[in-house]
Amino acid sequence: MHDILNRVRLWYGRAATGLNYLQSPLLLAIRLYWGWQFMQDGWGKLTHLSKVAEFFGSLALPMPAATAFAVGMIELAGGFLFTFGIASRLVSLVLFLNMTMAYLSVPDDRTNLSHMFSKPEDFYGATPYTYWFAALLILILGPGAVAVDWILARNWRAAAVAEESASTSLR
Repeated sequence: MHDILNRVRLWYGRAATGLNYLQSPLLLAIRLYWGWQFMQDGWGKLTHLSKVAEFFGSLALPMPAATAFAVGMIELAGGFLFTFGIASRLVSLVLFLNMTMAYLSVPDDRTNLSHMFSKPEDFYGATPYTYWFAALLILILGPGAVAVDWILARNWRAAAVAEESASTSLR
């Protein structure tokens, strides 16, 4: 029995190690797909600003024209930054909050949000859900290794180590 458990642990460890190599490609795929979707939606809002402002006005949102422009810019610029993994966690937080507000602003989606646990099919069937979830994933997990953030962080760490070793050698 002990031998079987050791084999299962070994197999599980190897499988987990192998699957860990897929984390960055998965995060890249999420960023590429949903970043593009955010950009398209933002561009659509900006190119049809009067219709979006009218819709936002019907939701009783404050300053509907300015809000429509702000949301369009958040989605367009945020989608671009999200796609390339630039300021990923900050951008993901802004996009996540934007999608949370989309849930809260539209009466049907607000109801769907309240059904998160009682009737989950309403929650995940709502329009903002996939955008909301993609932003949440990148917010929590980070952008992965194929991102501008990762490249900058690696270079900054190398510079910090070099600076630390230089200051240590001067002592």
